Amino acid sequence: MSHDIPVIDITRLREGTPAERREVAAALGRACRETGFFYITGHGVDPSLLRAVFDASRALFALPDAEKERIARSRVGHNRGYVGYGVERLDTAALPDRKEAFNMGREAAGEPANAWPDIPGWRDLMVGYFAACQSVGASLHRAFALDLGVDEDFFVDKFTHPMATLRLLHYCAAEPRPRAPGAGAHTDYGNVTILAVDGVAGLQVRPRGGDWIDAPMIPDAFVCNIGDCLMRWSNDVYVSTPHRVLQPASDRYSVAFFLDPDADAVVEPIMARPGDTPHYPPITGADYLRERLEATYGHTP
Repeated sequence: MSHDIPVIDITRLREGTPAERREVAAALGRACRETGFFYITGHGVDPSLLRAVFDASRALFALPDAEKERIARSRVGHNRGYVGYGVERLDTAALPDRKEAFNMGREAAGEPANAWPDIPGWRDLMVGYFAACQSVGASLHRAFALDLGVDEDFFVDKFTHPMATLRLLHYCAAEPRPRAPGAGAHTDYGNVTILAVDGVAGLQVRPRGGDWIDAPMIPDAFVCNIGDCLMRWSNDVYVSTPHRVLQPASDRYSVAFFLDPDADAVVEPIMARPGDTPHYPPITGADYLRERLEATYGHTP
């Protein structure tokens, strides 16, 4: 089994013939079975949009603490808003993470309200980038369906109102704490994560049965990984791989899009292999996400 992180061009997944889509789906499926991580190019997201998002992220985290606390997750609720240093502990056996973050969800009627910093144009920019990432996620799910042997549109009606989160992250190099991670070793909660990084090193991946390996930045590529929910949905055919972020030598910014299914979508294992029996009982997307968030934030008041 290879522990390399493959680079996969998904242009034909978006624009190709059925045979070409199946070919890309097979390449993604191999990555999902082996490392659980892969880079994607040909995703269709304008590089200028991504540069603008990173500029906006730096502007947010440079705000005075009082301004960031005004939109804090503890005030806003529903996993929206600003999260300060030490609030999260992704590795429950380690010290709290040395990072700050900002979370936003879908902008739609009936959804919990987002909180926005007082920065001109910030809201529209983030809403636009959120939509771009959701489109990439939809393409990846068509590939997952093809690879798992179900209809190409299997996931469509489970992601009509997805519990997706766009998360801006800042890992500060100042005031290092030798034993505190940037982000502790963990697996992600949802189906798939689409990550953009600014070039500063720090992300490491630990493939099953292997040691920690670096996941360097590849220009104009996203690094993606399978989350625990899709591993469960695939009946453990796909692997959700532990990863972490080391304390960086200089300030590090990343932008992660976490794609979870609809709140009422039933996550029931797909029997992709002959003779399979389900490893998990059915659960709704909302119940599964609630369990995971409680584990992450349970150490805080």
